[in-house]
Amino acid sequence: MSEQKSHPSPISTFASGGFLRLDRIIAPHGPLPISKSSWWSKVRSGEFPQPVKLGPRTTAWRAQDIIALIQHFEAAATQKNAV
Repeated sequence: MSEQKSHPSPISTFASGGFLRLDRIIAPHGPLPISKSSWWSKVRSGEFPQPVKLGPRTTAWRAQDIIALIQHFEAAATQKNAV
């Protein structure tokens, strides 16, 4: 018999203050099922939050910006399902 594990909300796994690296935002380890190239395309177009440079080779995103993005997606999905 297999047990079904309860997965926490992606938002609950992020600290509200702090930074997230890309590997914790997009699939397979992050909550957003999007490829790296699609992510960067949407960042360039302004659809996704802009990154913060933490060093010459270190890029991250504010956790609060990613939380807001996920909440936006959840609200849009709820509205779509309500119609």
